[in-house]
This record gives sequence, C-alpha cells and structure tokens, in this order.
Amino acid sequence: MPAVFPFRAVQFRSDSGDVSDLIAPPYDVLDAPAKARLTAKNRKNVVAIDLPHTPAKELGPPGAYEGAASLYRSWLAEGALEQGGPAMFAYRQTTRTGSTVSRRCGMACTVEVVPFGPREGGGILPHEETFSGPKQDRFALMKATRAQLSPIFGLHADESGNATKLLHGYMEQHKAEVRAEMGDGVLHEVWRLTDGQVLRAYQGAMAGEDIFIADGHHRYGTALNYLHELEGRGPVAPDHPARRCMMVLVGMSDPGLIIWPTHRVLGGMKDYTVEAFMAAAQGSFSFEPVAGGLSAVEATLNSGPRGGANRFGVFDYKTGRAYIATTRQADPLIEHFPQKPAAWRGLDVAVIQYLIVECICQPKLNAGEGVKWAFPHTIDEVVQIGRGGETGAGGGKGFSAQVAIIVRPTPLEAVREVSRANQLMPQKSTFFYPKLATGLFINPLE
Repeated sequence: MPAVFPFRAVQFRSDSGDVSDLIAPPYDVLDAPAKARLTAKNRKNVVAIDLPHTPAKELGPPGAYEGAASLYRSWLAEGALEQGGPAMFAYRQTTRTGSTVSRRCGMACTVEVVPFGPREGGGILPHEETFSGPKQDRFALMKATRAQLSPIFGLHADESGNATKLLHGYMEQHKAEVRAEMGDGVLHEVWRLTDGQVLRAYQGAMAGEDIFIADGHHRYGTALNYLHELEGRGPVAPDHPARRCMMVLVGMSDPGLIIWPTHRVLGGMKDYTVEAFMAAAQGSFSFEPVAGGLSAVEATLNSGPRGGANRFGVFDYKTGRAYIATTRQADPLIEHFPQKPAAWRGLDVAVIQYLIVECICQPKLNAGEGVKWAFPHTIDEVVQIGRGGETGAGGGKGFSAQVAIIVRPTPLEAVREVSRANQLMPQKSTFFYPKLATGLFINPLE
C-alpha cells in the first residue's frame, strides 16, 4: 500500500478529554436542522467549519468557504484548537444493538497521496462512482481552510490480522485520552500513539496492503485535485503536507465492521404508476405481493437466501402496495455488461441502476429524462422522505417520492472483489456503520 505516516493533528482542546459537544457526523449525512442542533450545544462545534452551507454536497457561495476558513483560524489563534506533535491515533467506535455490543477499531494516520488504481506494493482502490457536486464543495472548502477537516474511511485486507491485533492490544493496555458521544448511541474513543516501536510495527503490518476506500471517495479525489493544483503553480516539496491525506484505516478482519443498506427512493417520473412500472418490468422481474408495509418488506427481504437471483423490495407510496421483486435471470446484466466481472454484475444496486432506472424508469416512465433520487439507509428515512421530509439522505422541498426500492446490504466480499478488479460500483452502494466522526483530528495542509 502507499506509505502510512504519523501526522501533526489539530485537535480541540479539552481538559477533561470529553469533546462530545465539539464533534459532528460527516457533512454528507447532515441537513440544516441537524447543523443547528449541533451548534446550539456548542457554537464551536466543528460542523460550523465543515458544513459551511446547506444543502450539503453542492457547491456553495464563495463567502461560505471564506467564513469557514476565518472561523477555523480564529479558533486556532484563541487556542480552542491546537496542533500537536507527530502521532498516529487508535480510534474505537462502540455501538449497541439490543444486547449486542460492536466495537470497530481503526488507525488514524496520513497516507501518501497517489492516483486511484492498482499499484505495485498496494494502491488506493475506489469502489463507487461519485457525484460532481460534493467534489466541488470539498475542493472549495479545502482551498479556503488549507486543511483536511474529516478523515477518509479506508479498509485493508489484513489477512494476517496483525494490524488489527496491534490496535486491539494497545487499546486493552492503555486508557483512552479522548472520548465523545453525540447522543446517537455511538461511543468514540481515541488513543494517541507516539512510541516509535509501535508505529513502526503498524507500518510493517500495513506493508503491501491495498486500501479500499469505504467512505470518502469525494474527499480523496479532492486531495488529489488539491495537490495537482499546487503542482501546477510550481515545485511542491517532497515533504509538503498536501502530499499526504488523513485516513482511518480498518482491517477487514475487524469484528466490528458493519455495512448498512442504501435504499433508493425514486421520484419525478411523468408517467409513473405502480401498474405501469410493473408492466414495464414484467419481462425482467417477477413480483410477489407483501402485506404489512415497508417494515414487512424489509423483514421478508432479509429473511430470504443470498446468492442466485437478485431480490429487492418495491414500495409504492401512493397506494401503499409492496412487493418483492426477483430477477428472472440468474445473471441479468451479462448481455449489457459482458466485460464486467461477475461480482459487479451480481450487485443488487447495479441491477437497480441499469435494469430498473436506465432501462425502465427513464425511457418508459419519464420520456427519456433522468429521475430524481434519494438514498436513505433506514426504513424510518424512507417513510420521512415519502412524507416530504428533508433528511441527510435526500428528500425535502421539490422532491415527490413515488417508489422506494428496498435493498440488502452490499457484502464486504463484493467490495473487495469489485475494487481489486479496478471496477466501480454505482453511487451509494455501501454505508459503513457507524460513520467516522468529524472533529477528532484535523490534518493541516500548510
């Protein structure tokens, strides 16, 4: 893999080590009310800098980014934020579902900025297609602040388990120095690692590993673009901070890895009715009615077998009718994409993208025009969007939800296979839970 390094992180000053009121979820899952709730708790919450305008994931006015940069520098000047010496940071997130406790452990460090794709000794491998709006927004913010405000979530195979064992061992033997809870059931704990022997052992465990970007494709692309722009102005020193990018690296052997589904809500179709949709899809899918609404659809879907035909739920907002849709062919995309690997063609989200949206909804139900999307992760969000509510997953004013496509989580093995084949999944194919927090560490680029 590209070399990994300690870095001089900027962090919030806290005598108690509790930064609960100062950190935030990533910008791309927040809306204006969520931002307001965070800043109401503490006006110095990092969201004031990291989400300078709403809605998120769109390029905002220049003044928003200039204001974020000014705020960032003022917090540094007054000591609310301070920069420490070189270190890596062990980072644990603990969640509880009923009686089940899950702990996901990673290492916050910086990684050599190299182009996407396979490389000898390990590369940076994307797994999803991306949108242009978030890249423009993050680039404007990075240029203004000259800092990387939130870490990218990277996965590595860790087939030996050595990196994960090192992290777990260190955490068991030492007390966390920073902790935070944002009221969402996730406990964040951070350990600062400066011992040269420990850092070298971790770097050795990572040697030769690919990094699969789990979350943060737009931000890594922004790091590449930022470095490219600097190089366009003249020589960039080998040790310039912009040559490194902040990540939290998690081994695929970590028992706390959880992937949530990313459902699809479609709207804006001129000729959509559930009857017209099913008639247009009849050649590719069979439909089995499900009684009991959205929750019953999700339960039925998750109780079915994995492998074989693709299956997903269909819910019509107007009538409340629900179905399980199953592909009639075991490999329905092979005629459309024979050059793609079987792992890619077998993705439920790929089948939805190309057979449902591009072959049915756009040409047959919307006169060839694009449909409107939202990407909720929970059934509650699917319901809210249908009621016209704005969520961090989309919806709100101007979005009229017509049909929800309920999916199962994309398997971790599929992420590995598709990334190693140098292929990209459709946008929003995965949602790794919980999200990394923003504000535990900032990577200055000057």
